[in-house]
Amino acid sequence: MSMITQNTLLREEPSWLDYLANAINDPQKLLRQLDLPLNQFKNDISARRLFPLRVPQPFIDKMEKGNPQDPLLLQVMTSQQEFFQVQGFSQDPLQEQQSAVPGLLHKYHNRVLLMVKGGCAVNCRYCFRRHFPYQDNKGNKQNWQTALDYIAAHPEIEEVIFSGGDPLMAKDHELDWLISRLEQIRHIKTLRIHTRLPVVIPQRITSALCQRLAASRLNKVLVTHINHPNEIDHTLADHLAPLRAANVVLLNQSVLLKDVNDNAQLLKQLSDKLFSTGILPYYLHLLDKVQGAAHFYLDDKQALAIYHELQKISSGYLVPKLAREIAGEPNKTLLTP
Repeated sequence: MSMITQNTLLREEPSWLDYLANAINDPQKLLRQLDLPLNQFKNDISARRLFPLRVPQPFIDKMEKGNPQDPLLLQVMTSQQEFFQVQGFSQDPLQEQQSAVPGLLHKYHNRVLLMVKGGCAVNCRYCFRRHFPYQDNKGNKQNWQTALDYIAAHPEIEEVIFSGGDPLMAKDHELDWLISRLEQIRHIKTLRIHTRLPVVIPQRITSALCQRLAASRLNKVLVTHINHPNEIDHTLADHLAPLRAANVVLLNQSVLLKDVNDNAQLLKQLSDKLFSTGILPYYLHLLDKVQGAAHFYLDDKQALAIYHELQKISSGYLVPKLAREIAGEPNKTLLTP
C-alpha cells in the first residue's frame, strides 16, 4: 500500500477519539454483544468495582462470538477470581508508587520512564499498575515540565520511555509539545513509546503522529503490547506501516498468561505474525504479582518449559527474551532454560 493510500485511509476512518469515547465499560453489554449468557458470568460481573472494565469496539471485533474462553476476552473481562487474596501478590509489586518527581521513574541508569497519561484505552485484568495512584501523578504540562527539568539535570539519561497508563492517550498536539522539549535536551538520544493503543484502536496511529516522529532528530522505538496472534489483523498492519516509513523501530512485548498464551506453538504463531507485520519480538514477561491477577500466573518451571519448547521450534531472532522485573533491581532479570 502506498503512503498516499495509507494517509487517505487514516483520514477517512472514524477518529480514534470516537472509538475511545464509545468504549464498552459494562460487562453485561460486552457479553450480550458476544452472544454469551449473562448467568454464566453472574459472579464475575461484580469485579468491575475492583478495576473498571474498559474495551474499545475494534478489539471486541477480534473476539469470537459465543466463546467464553476467547483469549482476547479473557484478558479484559472481569472475573470473580480477582477477589481472591493470594500470598505474595500485592498492590505495588514493583514498588513504583513512591517517586520524587510525579510521574517519572528513574529505575535504570541511562533511561527514565515518563507516565505521560494515567488512563488506558483498554483495562487489561493482569495490569501491574491496576492499583497505581494516577491521581497523584497526573499527565499535564506542569508535571511534564517538572519531569523535563529532572531529565535535563541528569546527563546520564540517554533514553526517555513514554509509558502510563498509555502514552498515546495524549493527543497529537500534546505529544508534539513533549517531543519538542525532549529534542532540546542534548543528551537525549532515543524516544521509546510503550503502548497498547494501536492494538485496541489502530486508528490512533494518525498521519500527524507519523509525520511528527519522522521529523524528530531522536531515535524512535515503539513497543506494542500484543499477547496473542488473534490481536493482529490487516487493519493493525495497515496502520503500523506508516510508522515503519517514518523510521520507527517496532518491537513487541508480551506477558505470559495462563489460559491465554501459555503454549509454545501459539507463541510461535504470535512471533511469526508479528514479524510478518514488521514487528520484532522483544520481551516475554513473567506476570508481575499484582493483587487481583493471580489466576493468570504461571510459575517459573511452567514458564521455562514453554520457553524451551519455543526455542526449539523458532528462529532465534523470533524468540523474545523471557524476563521478570524485580523491584529495586537495576535491570530486568532474564530467565533461561
